[in-house]
Amino acid sequence: MDLVESYKDELRLIDKPWKGFWIGLLVLTLILLPWFTSEDLLYVLTLIFIYSIGVQGQNILIGYTGQISLGQAGFLAIGAFTFGHISRAGAPLLVGLLGAGLVAALFGVLVGFPSLRLKGPYLAIVTLGFGIAVYQIFTAYEFLSGGRMGMIVPKLKPFFGLSREMSTYYFTLLVGLCFTLLNYNLISSYLGRAFVAVRDNDIAAEVLGVNLTQYKLLSFAISSFYTGVHGALYGMFLGFLEPQMFTFLETITMFIAVVIGGLALVEGGIFGAAFVILIPYIFNEYKELVPVIYGATVIFVMIFEPLGLAGRWLKIRLYFRNWPFR
Repeated sequence: MDLVESYKDELRLIDKPWKGFWIGLLVLTLILLPWFTSEDLLYVLTLIFIYSIGVQGQNILIGYTGQISLGQAGFLAIGAFTFGHISRAGAPLLVGLLGAGLVAALFGVLVGFPSLRLKGPYLAIVTLGFGIAVYQIFTAYEFLSGGRMGMIVPKLKPFFGLSREMSTYYFTLLVGLCFTLLNYNLISSYLGRAFVAVRDNDIAAEVLGVNLTQYKLLSFAISSFYTGVHGALYGMFLGFLEPQMFTFLETITMFIAVVIGGLALVEGGIFGAAFVILIPYIFNEYKELVPVIYGATVIFVMIFEPLGLAGRWLKIRLYFRNWPFR
């Protein structure tokens, strides 16, 4: 077992040369892949990058802080439509993404206040009500969402002579990598440790000096910021938004991604996003099987692999690291 000599060493993402090699190889593969793959696969990979951001955000809230939220579709909608209005006003792309994240984070703080007094299923019901209320508001008020006619959102302009599809792929890949690195650093920091302390035992955490009010609200804000950016990128990718895209089914999809990907593991957001995007793609001709596969996989994970796909990947890595001495 490797010894960690200092806290600074523990915060390092790449602590071994071989790990840096494999991460570099993976990033290089993702950079070169669009030149050797089909447009359909490029579409799917772009969706995975977008969804991985929102799933990582929800994992911060559920996996690391232990706050159950069933209102993610509401934050998605807020981020998406905020981005739509900002981008239609002619603002730069990054301003639109930041604005979408900040507005979603603001609502996240407001929804987070019940978490100061509620736990478990009671908090889940409150957040569920928030998601449904947001959907109803966007459906009823056309000036917010275009109503049932929807809203046209400007797509990403091609750059460096690339096609629009490849430009969107590289942009979402870059944003996804940035949020993943941010997530690694956040979880390894004092902030992430405080989140875990709140999840494991909030009374003990408070005794040790963790401000429950501050960290619970901060967890909701950060999670909602991730989800708002996810919604913004989703709107930019599709070029169109309408309220029916943000029903309770979208919340369930993201919740399934967190559970199957792996709770309290950064890689879980990536694995979970890949799962919920690839299954409908693979079973495109048998769409009625998709909910069945989702449900069966959740049951299997809960019983046999509580850490999800990322946990299984971690065990595989440990197996080969220790091989043949087992």
